[in-house]
Amino acid sequence: MPLLLDLFLTFLKIGAVSFGGGYGMIPMLTDEVVSHGWLTETELMNFIAVSESTPGPIAINMATFIGASQCGFLGALLATIGVVLPAFIIILVVASVVKGLLRFAGVKGFLSGVRPVVVGLIISTGILLFMAVVMGYSAIGEPLSFDYKSLVIFVLCTAVYFIYKFLRKKSISPIFLIIFSALLGILFYGVF
Repeated sequence: MPLLLDLFLTFLKIGAVSFGGGYGMIPMLTDEVVSHGWLTETELMNFIAVSESTPGPIAINMATFIGASQCGFLGALLATIGVVLPAFIIILVVASVVKGLLRFAGVKGFLSGVRPVVVGLIISTGILLFMAVVMGYSAIGEPLSFDYKSLVIFVLCTAVYFIYKFLRKKSISPIFLIIFSALLGILFYGVF
């Protein structure tokens, strides 16, 4: 199968079955991208960090970055269309009948059943990212290479978040935390 078609169909599949937004899709995205050999897990973790640090939804950013890394502009375009198309179609359908659907017990049951899975996917993504970045986890049975600098950045950002929330009684801007962590990264890892 040509790579462009494979990119489109893979991201169409990811977009069609990923509930819970970009973070909910990361486990499936990881499986697909690594199994296709498009990126290594380390490269993917870097793409996730960049996708989170740039404006826009992480799912679209990831599709665009991965598509571009494989086939340039056309790859980015097709991967992005693939990941967005299912949600676009579903939202069009749901928006046209949403008030009528929410009164059915089956729809309420579906939404109630999906919520815990989405939370679980987001938590598992957080744990896997933490293990990969801080503990150097790449695969079961592989030796870990603990990164103290990443742990210090994580602890400092977490502390700043909770101190700010305690003192100001509201959450800190994610943009500030991203900039703060980037500055800590430059400080701890050097510019070059």
